[in-house]
Formats: sequence, C-alpha cells, structure tokens
Amino acid sequence: MTFTLLAEGVVALLLVAGGVFAFTGSLGMLQLKDFFMRLHGPTKGTTLGIGCILIASMLYFTVTQREFHVQELLITLFLFITAPVTGHMLAKTGLHMHLRFITGTRGSLPELRDEDVGQSRVARPAKARHPWRTRRKSLQMKSRRKSRLPR
Repeated sequence: MTFTLLAEGVVALLLVAGGVFAFTGSLGMLQLKDFFMRLHGPTKGTTLGIGCILIASMLYFTVTQREFHVQELLITLFLFITAPVTGHMLAKTGLHMHLRFITGTRGSLPELRDEDVGQSRVARPAKARHPWRTRRKSLQMKSRRKSRLPR
C-alpha cells in the first residue's frame, strides 16, 4: 500500500513538472523575439515536458498493472533523439534563408563558415492560393487587369 502511494506521488510530481515544462516551452515560443530564439521553446522545454509526462505514464501503468511497460520509454527516447535534430535542421534552414536575428542579445555573434550560411539567398516558396477564390473570380480579376492596361 505504501509503495503504491509513493509511486502515485512520484507520478503526480512528474505530471506537474511536465506541465510546467511544456507550458514554459510553449510560452517561450510565443514570446521570444526572433526565429532562432523561438527554436529553444519547443526543442528544450516542450521536449522535457512531454518526456516527464511519458515517464509518469510508464511508471503509473507499470505499478498498477504489475508488468513493465516499455512503449512509453521508447517514445521518450525517440522524442529526445528527434527533437534536437529537428531544431538543428530548422536553425540551419534559417541561416540559409538569411533570416533576420536580433544582435542585442547577450553573447557574441557566431563565426559561420560559408558552407553553413550559403552564398545566396534561398528563394521562398510561392504563396498559396486562397481556397475560397473560385476560378471564375480569378478570371474576372484577370480581365479587369487587362482592361486597365494602356493600349
């Protein structure tokens, strides 16, 4: 009985810690100023939050069902491996696209090699068409533009 009570206390602590980490990571993604700072929210805080919640789930079901549950542990390990790699890939993409960053933050500017940044600006993808515009409306807009052209 006391072991179950202790396990429930640890599960509750992990759930609260996971909620705090996930909330902090989400709040950081909303409040930070530029793209490169916003990467820290989901890659650090949210990853730790979801990891705590998954470990709490693994512990709870292991204690209540009296058999070891490895699925949550595998999901946690996969998350801890993939989230930093994804953040690194997003940061490299931001460098290649020459996204603006704030220079007033603490620390020095990173020394970047040419292969890290790229020589020219990468073209942005084309804007998506609005789903509510019909073909007829777009043809009407084209005919209006043609009628305005000088002859």
